[in-house]
Amino acid sequence: MRVLLVEDNASLARALRFALRPRGFVVDVATTAAEGAYHLDVYPYDAVILDLRLPDEDGLRLCRTLRARDRRIPILILTALDRPEDIVRGLDAGADDYVVKPVDVDVLAARLRALLRRARRPAQGPVLTWRDLRLDPAARQAWLAGQPLDLTAREFDILEYLMRHQGRVVSTEELMDHIWGDDLDPFSNVVRIHIHALRRKLGDSPQQPRYIETVKGRGYRFGAPGATP
Repeated sequence: MRVLLVEDNASLARALRFALRPRGFVVDVATTAAEGAYHLDVYPYDAVILDLRLPDEDGLRLCRTLRARDRRIPILILTALDRPEDIVRGLDAGADDYVVKPVDVDVLAARLRALLRRARRPAQGPVLTWRDLRLDPAARQAWLAGQPLDLTAREFDILEYLMRHQGRVVSTEELMDHIWGDDLDPFSNVVRIHIHALRRKLGDSPQQPRYIETVKGRGYRFGAPGATP
């Protein structure tokens, strides 16, 4: 899951980014509201963590801007402002949750997961399906021909991303960027290793792909028209 953290405190941003990573979140950091708006226009995110005291403008304005665009992305405000009237203003501006600093990272991760579960159900449907493959993003479970699939967290994230972009070629770089963020060595073969493991668990093969097709020199495609039935 990829999250945008809009926070101008560099040490706090680094700490949260490092702490949320083993909890299943890839975190990009923006230090101003303008930078945050740019990231949200360019990159797909699953959620936003938003500070209110930003150097260029009040974080509430960015929150209102996102909601004015009718975006369904979950927004969690993380701030030191703890007065009841501050909380009311934050929630009324369109935030889905309001957390006061300092916060326990496990609590923050749990709140993010709760927001993502609620956001995914109405907007994207509870289950992704392709032939005899089913994947439930909210429950983080997958089944093949009715049998549970034992997937690692990264394998699940890759399969979910490919299924959400069914029929489109997804490059290795796009998968690395979305699943791992910019901490991964761009020359790493980690994507190929995970795709190989996924194919083995799906009973798939590069020669006769039923689910994941390799498009030479471009990347991978899920549910390709040429995939065998």
